Amino acid sequence: MRNNLSKNLLLAVFGLTLVAASALVLAQSTASPIGRWKTLDDETGKAMTVVEVYTAKNGHLAAKIVENIAAPATCEKCSGKDKGKPIVGMPVLWDLKAKADGTWGDGQGFKPSAGMNFKAKSVKLLDGGKKLQVTGCKAVFICRDATWVRD
Repeated sequence: MRNNLSKNLLLAVFGLTLVAASALVLAQSTASPIGRWKTLDDETGKAMTVVEVYTAKNGHLAAKIVENIAAPATCEKCSGKDKGKPIVGMPVLWDLKAKADGTWGDGQGFKPSAGMNFKAKSVKLLDGGKKLQVTGCKAVFICRDATWVRD
């Protein structure tokens, strides 16, 4: 009987440890923007691309298009060497630095559908990590928000 009690106690402790570890992994995955995100059309809300946010070699966050859902296949509005290139593989955010308030920013961005570079002012998680708000600016007071949803 004593053996069964010890065995049951050990199994219970192991089970609780497993549950706690799983919850911690889930919390970490939603507390970070790293991962895959669907970008949405500003007007229709329709998914356009899948972007992967990752840690670059310099330790800052970056993002690139990894899948095209409904965007033009090539960057026709780009200029120079990028004109007509496939959008899959194109960087859309780079050099995003962690801020004290838990957001990232002060980086650069590129919007292939407009062929336009912008200052990536702020990137922050919303809705418990299910959404990512990207704020980009062309000038000091000309900024727009885009919301991405976790893929």
